Amino acid sequence: KIHARATGPYSLVTQQPLGGKAQFGGQRFGEMEVWALEAYGAAYTLQEILTIKSDDVTGRVKAFESIVKGRTLNDPGIPESFKILVNELQALCLKITVEDSDKSPIDLRSNEEDSKEFFSNFEYNFGK
Repeated sequence: KIHARATGPYSLVTQQPLGGKAQFGGQRFGEMEVWALEAYGAAYTLQEILTIKSDDVTGRVKAFESIVKGRTLNDPGIPESFKILVNELQALCLKITVEDSDKSPIDLRSNEEDSKEFFSNFEYNFGK
């Protein structure tokens, strides 16, 4: 038995492909499969599977745009599962910051809904 999909539904929280044939889900890629691709030295394939084909929302959009326009693919973005992990650790009152190689902080918010400017249009004051 084999099940494949070109595109399909994604989870609203994690932005990962749904699992299972009944939900028209994506291919599951576990820890042992990751080790196998690492052993074969297939770094770019592994990067694509764990980011663009999974839960890297901005990377997915940019990859599609690059393919349509015939350009080279950009570097992948930050997976949504990592953003959720950081948010959960911050909810435990841990000060978590993500830094680049130059030690400057990286803003994980990719949507305008996460910014204070978005909420300033509403009547309720969200902590100004």
